Amino acid sequence: MELMKKFMNLLLPPILLITLFVLLPPYIVYKFIQYLLSTFSEEDLNGKVVLITGASAGIGENLAYEYAKRGARLVLVARRENILQVVAEKARELGSPEVVIIAADVSKYEDCKRFVEETIDHFGRLDHLVNNAGITTFGRFQDSKTINNLTPLMNINFWGSVYPSHFAVPHLKKTRGKIIVNASMTGLLPNEATKAALINFYESLRVELGSMVKITLVCPGFTESEMTRGKHLSFGGETEVDQSKADLLIGRIPMGTARECAEGIVKGACRDDKYVFDSMWWRVLVLWNNLAPDIVQVVSRLLFFLNKPARKTGTNVFPAEKPE
Repeated sequence: MELMKKFMNLLLPPILLITLFVLLPPYIVYKFIQYLLSTFSEEDLNGKVVLITGASAGIGENLAYEYAKRGARLVLVARRENILQVVAEKARELGSPEVVIIAADVSKYEDCKRFVEETIDHFGRLDHLVNNAGITTFGRFQDSKTINNLTPLMNINFWGSVYPSHFAVPHLKKTRGKIIVNASMTGLLPNEATKAALINFYESLRVELGSMVKITLVCPGFTESEMTRGKHLSFGGETEVDQSKADLLIGRIPMGTARECAEGIVKGACRDDKYVFDSMWWRVLVLWNNLAPDIVQVVSRLLFFLNKPARKTGTNVFPAEKPE
């Protein structure tokens, strides 16, 4: 066994490198042709059933409107039923033939099971599951005196997408449906652990499901939402609103609108895009992180220490950007 390991360490690296250089050019051509074809073959959503979590505000609210414009039937999920009713009414006005609202908490296993089952009971099918609900926190890991207080962060940002997916996959297989996950740009950079866990989970699920269920990972940068207005999870585990903390972190970084972000997400999902970014410069930043991760980490840490107001308040330089 040890001899085999040495043999593989010696032989496989050059073989893999040579294979990479041989296959890379045709692969690039293939991806370019695939991109061109997808541009002219967007999915027709008319009459299809779309379930959206975190649909009461921000990107989730605007996703409801974008899907409504394309004639989809909607299931809108959030904790605030009264706000969902307002969103649902506007979605109907924009073209959705039928909208169902369900008050639920995505961090609760039974709630996720319930709203997926209610969707199937009502419509008899599910075509798109949009995992959009999420929350952020403004603080450093080393400043958390009671780490268990941050369990809700993982419950919402990670399990709040995994739970619905678990119950939805059997139904999505029947319709050759899709899972869309608002994972945030921070999940691809050394800044946000819950989003990184989310991206890695769905990359693994993508391999498992193959072509039976397509998965689109959404990685927006700073986008106008309740998060950028200071809504966050405190170190005490409570939801709070503090605009000053959000202002410290965002500064002059340009923000996109929730409407533009939602429009890009729906278009990307209908084209079967594996990833959706809302800005080209974020794509380049990810490329830098893949090719030269040490540099990105050094710059991130430098920005953290240069941000003196943030250090005094114990905030992170890069918060998550997903609305609840």
